[in-house]
Amino acid sequence: MAAKKKTATFESALEELEQLVERLESGDLPLDEALSDFERGVKLTRECQQKLASAEQKVKVLMEENGQVQELPFDAEDDLAGDAQ
Repeated sequence: MAAKKKTATFESALEELEQLVERLESGDLPLDEALSDFERGVKLTRECQQKLASAEQKVKVLMEENGQVQELPFDAEDDLAGDAQ
């Protein structure tokens, strides 16, 4: 029975991407490895962008009221000031 490939979480994909960037920035990789790491980095970047877009869409759906989406800017300072009142 073939094992299913588990989809990486956003955090694990981002961590792997950061490691790839460090490897590429070191400049010590042979060209073939650098190209392979770059290709993997592009794939991870796309996966992260898709996960962020999906999360943003879910938030918009959750913020929907009376059939209309209410997009509110997130400003932590405003939230803290509102809590103090």
